[in-house]
Amino acid sequence: MNLRLAHLRKVMAAEGLDSLLITQPENRRYLSGFTGSAGVLLISQERAFLITDFRYYEQVKIQAPDFELVEVSDSPQVVLAPLVKELKLAHLGFESHVVTVDLFGSWKAAIQGVEWVPTKGLVERLRQVKDDDELAAIEQAVRIADETMAHIMEWLRPGVTEQQVAWEIEVHMRTHGAERLSFPVIVASGPNSAMPHAVASERIIQPGDPVTIDLGAVYQGYCSDLTRSFCVGQPDGTYRAVWDLVLKAQVAAEEAIRPGMSGAEADTVARDIIYQGGYEGKFGHGLGHGVGLALHEDPRASQTYKEPLGQGTIITVEPGIYLPGWGGVRIEDMVILVDGGCRVPTQCPKVPFIEAR
Repeated sequence: MNLRLAHLRKVMAAEGLDSLLITQPENRRYLSGFTGSAGVLLISQERAFLITDFRYYEQVKIQAPDFELVEVSDSPQVVLAPLVKELKLAHLGFESHVVTVDLFGSWKAAIQGVEWVPTKGLVERLRQVKDDDELAAIEQAVRIADETMAHIMEWLRPGVTEQQVAWEIEVHMRTHGAERLSFPVIVASGPNSAMPHAVASERIIQPGDPVTIDLGAVYQGYCSDLTRSFCVGQPDGTYRAVWDLVLKAQVAAEEAIRPGMSGAEADTVARDIIYQGGYEGKFGHGLGHGVGLALHEDPRASQTYKEPLGQGTIITVEPGIYLPGWGGVRIEDMVILVDGGCRVPTQCPKVPFIEAR
């Protein structure tokens, strides 16, 4: 029995829905196991359908045994309309945060006699709490990221460009178990490290440069996310003070985070330390975000996320300080919320500098 479908059907019943259309790619994969790039799920209280085209017929039979394959050669609404009529559906939900106005208009024109009910986040809320299989995949993705970061900290030397470092990271991850990268690798050196999401450039890394590297691997569809900042060679007093403060904030947050704490409360633990250290306004993003089939998903650890963090959820803990024209420091782990606290699967060392070989 597909427990994920069972849980979703309970949510649908509570929302007064007898059926739901799923088009969001990660939600589609989470519920069905189907990894193709095109397809629509129609889920009722009794049956579950996967509507897709010729490219994926055999793939659906292998990956989504709990779903009835509906073959389509044209747009999905061609087969959706008679299917909805056959099932005598009355209240049809759709993912309003995903479906475009144009697509919804075509659905509404083709499928008559139902009440269209906009929904938001029904499946995403289920995805927040990871089961054992998901945790195992994520921990493998974390392991690949850890090993890659350790490799690059040993490999990196003055005279290479940010782009060369990014390529070495990508090759290492892809040859050590990663299906793909979670996101384009961030390699930011010198003043570029003041940009939290800097794009790796042709800048040559110099002795004494601060460097921030943010990378992630995908394993069985699940993402990891890891950041380390360090100086290439001995840091000056300013860098060391900033680095120590960021590490202090990160360690304090990881020691404090526990199920039931709100995302805003988690963020405040780290933010207060950074602001009290004299860097108010220099930590401009939230403390962290959920990670799973998507790199960024709920729950969040930020001042705007007032909801409690649940047991079995995963978030990043990544405080930072960014000083335009000088550089920046960010240190990031992933944590799993467990009874009474959190567990940190990320194991890559945190060091303020590497040798300038």
